[in-house]
Amino acid sequence: MPLLDLAAVGALLLATVVLGVVGLRISRTTSDFFVASRSVRPVWNASAISGEYLSAGTFLGLAGLVLLSGAEGFWFPIGYAAGYLLLLLFVAAPLRRSGAYTIPDFIQARLESQGARRVTSLLVLVIGWLYIVPQLHGASLALGVVADVPPWTGAVLVAVVVAGIVAAGGMRAITAVQAMQYWLKLTALALPAVLILMALSGGEPTFDPGVVFPAERGPSGADAYETVSLMIALLLGTIGLPHVLVRFYTSPDGGSARRTTVLVIAMVGVFYAASGTMGLIARVVAPDLAVPGVADTVVLELPSRVFPGLVGDLLTALIVAGAFAAFLATSSGLVVSLAGVVSQDVFDGSVRSFRVSAVLCTLVPLAFALLTEPEGLVSSVGTVFVVAASSLTPVILLGVWWPGLTARGAVAGMVTGALSCGAALMATPLARGGAAEALLAQPAAWTIPLATAVVVVVSLLDRRRIPARAERYLTRLHVPERRADSIG
Repeated sequence: MPLLDLAAVGALLLATVVLGVVGLRISRTTSDFFVASRSVRPVWNASAISGEYLSAGTFLGLAGLVLLSGAEGFWFPIGYAAGYLLLLLFVAAPLRRSGAYTIPDFIQARLESQGARRVTSLLVLVIGWLYIVPQLHGASLALGVVADVPPWTGAVLVAVVVAGIVAAGGMRAITAVQAMQYWLKLTALALPAVLILMALSGGEPTFDPGVVFPAERGPSGADAYETVSLMIALLLGTIGLPHVLVRFYTSPDGGSARRTTVLVIAMVGVFYAASGTMGLIARVVAPDLAVPGVADTVVLELPSRVFPGLVGDLLTALIVAGAFAAFLATSSGLVVSLAGVVSQDVFDGSVRSFRVSAVLCTLVPLAFALLTEPEGLVSSVGTVFVVAASSLTPVILLGVWWPGLTARGAVAGMVTGALSCGAALMATPLARGGAAEALLAQPAAWTIPLATAVVVVVSLLDRRRIPARAERYLTRLHVPERRADSIG
């Protein structure tokens, strides 16, 4: 029933605005807007991180991918969740101890180079905008399924709300919004999944599991190179996502950042279980929707097929609200991280410039979303992980752990990774099967080592330009806070 669906979206938007207004009332300083004054506790921060990380590609796209591809689709949630394990092990606490507001801040402080900062800022903007566009496409798709509205309505609605909330209250405001939206998203998928499973378990099975979920469509039937390359991209790509990393700057200290990461792994794991279950249910209940472009709508269609009438309508309305929570949470996290970069690199870094930057960083991806056609949501988000893993991740990891990194090495590696990855993805339609198509469609297995090798080789050839304070700065990153304070 469209009225129920629209009412659910309206209630979500109202709750978002109310929480945003509360955040605005307590956002007073520049630190509030950029990193919530570094005062967000682990449970609250983990809820907010999970809220912004679980995007349209997860909420709608994962179930659709499982419907289309079977067990192959489960590689995505495995990679998404395991990426946080690498964050926990290698960068969470050091980044918090860096004292930076943004990734470019960290790169500049680590390498003492304005040029390296500019290249980093450009890549952060490109990656962020590439990630926001699928969220806006998903909003248009979801609203178009449940209501007879123009295709652009959902994208514009999400963009307006996100720009308003971020510009009004910054990181402090969206932290509360994203935390609320995570729990709504989890409920919106877990509750229908449980009720549908209970309804389907009441009688004798009317399907052949071997036909619905054939073994050849499982992990053993997937191309080994493509699977390994995809997993590398997802595992390492998480480290290069700007909206993920900026969240660790909001923790009170390094230990709190580590505890936050552990909670995030658990929270996103539970959500992926619910989303993947909806995909498995769809292979039984709605196999006719296994069509590219249509499969992304399957979670919106399932309740009414199993529960005709009011119950199905109510569950659909809940899922619609959860879907919009996904679009809003991820988009707002991206916009706040991009606004921080633009505010500091283009303007004067004030609260006013942050607000202007938030609006600009929303308008650019909105224009792209309105001018382009939506593709598979999971594959679109997966492309962002490949780009981030190939360009930013090697420099961030080496910046945290290798004293020999230089600005020239970092710039050469970032440019090499970004250009090689972009060229491979653009050339994919020209390949006609075979190894060439696999290498181009999933390039992470060779673009990441290539970028890393370029960083190391150029840095070794440029040893006289190693920052004089590199060792001291790395000590600050790796020594627990109390001892770091005594070092100075």
